[in-house]
Amino acid sequence: MFVDQVKIYVKGGDGGNGMVAFRREKYVPMGGPAGGDGGKGASVIFEVDEGLRTLMDFRYQRHFKAPRGEHGMSKSQHGRGAADMIVKVPPGTVVTDEDTEEIIADLVNHGQQAVIAKGGRGGRGNIRFATPANPAPEVAENGEPGQERNIILELKVLADVGLVGFPSVGKSTLLSVVSAAKPKIAEYHFTTIVPNLGVVETEDGRSFVMADLPGLIEGAHEGIGLGHQFLRHIERTRVIVHVLDMSGMEGRDPYEDYCTINQELKEYNLRLLERPQIIVANKMDMPEAEENLEVFKQKLKEDYPIFPISAITRQGLRELLFEIADQIENTPEFPLHEIIDEDDTVNRVMYKHEKPHDEFSISRDPDGTFVISGAQIERLFKMTDFSRDESVRRFARQLRGLGVDDALRLRGAKDGDTIRLLEFEFEFVD
Repeated sequence: MFVDQVKIYVKGGDGGNGMVAFRREKYVPMGGPAGGDGGKGASVIFEVDEGLRTLMDFRYQRHFKAPRGEHGMSKSQHGRGAADMIVKVPPGTVVTDEDTEEIIADLVNHGQQAVIAKGGRGGRGNIRFATPANPAPEVAENGEPGQERNIILELKVLADVGLVGFPSVGKSTLLSVVSAAKPKIAEYHFTTIVPNLGVVETEDGRSFVMADLPGLIEGAHEGIGLGHQFLRHIERTRVIVHVLDMSGMEGRDPYEDYCTINQELKEYNLRLLERPQIIVANKMDMPEAEENLEVFKQKLKEDYPIFPISAITRQGLRELLFEIADQIENTPEFPLHEIIDEDDTVNRVMYKHEKPHDEFSISRDPDGTFVISGAQIERLFKMTDFSRDESVRRFARQLRGLGVDDALRLRGAKDGDTIRLLEFEFEFVD
């Protein structure tokens, strides 16, 4: 089965918890704190494997949760960081965040990697919190939670040339005679239900990859017919080969077919019409094909090259393949998405003190409970060890430093009111 779009859930590993421990050896009178840091959680990394051709594997495993880091230990031993989780994807995979619709990665080349969900850092042990004023702290952090997100994987096949056209115009037949591909060929519409790829080699030694896409019909960009789910695969092609049935065997006008398909390409993605286009007048061995070709040339307004061929008799194929190879050589690649690689950019940093905005928000439930939410506060909460009083006091100081206490007073919080953070409730003490 050919699968080219799936939704999955990924989560980076949580960091290991820091430890509260002390040295108590007989001959170490000033032992002090000795709790180690937790290890870093594993990240979820997608890597391109050119041996894969479909997203079929993700139909059966839709959750990827990386392992967490090891907890800190006594005698100042730090926990071990977890090895990253490597997930193999086929070349041509585009990764999108489902919630923000942001393009996370466009994975094309074999071995290319992208971090999809970062692992959390390890929590600090109590050796990190020792100060002259508090030389024996009983404070340690829990590990930072790993990043989690719902993502959409979309496969856009890697082909230099895309064959487009109505059903049964001869696209599969053309691919089968110019390459070693063996697509299904039959005398009914929508014989091709998945994209077929074939490597084509010209007589002068040049080669390129050609994709036979399922037939398009009017309204395809809105989801009508089969072709709409495969329009994404033409986005990577550098040259569009428009195949027309010039014999008019099925009672359709070749020029109307040509206009309809181009309109579908435009409606789906305006940039598709920027690509060079070659018109292939197929089935020229049939009666009335010559007359229809002359009429088509008179109606055609664009200056696209036209190649009369017969895929069955192989008439005109040599010249067509040379023209396609020439167009590919002269056409640059069309990047799908402008993803900035941080390693390739020049970082210019201007340091300017600004008060952070929207660190947290406060709302009120119908029962009168004040609800605090915000990524930074929730992160601090999850990294606090509430089994130790000193850690709880440290968390209270952090909230005060962020201005939560003052914000609650402005919202009308009084002594004894209930405050909720995630699924936990506290009592407000003024």
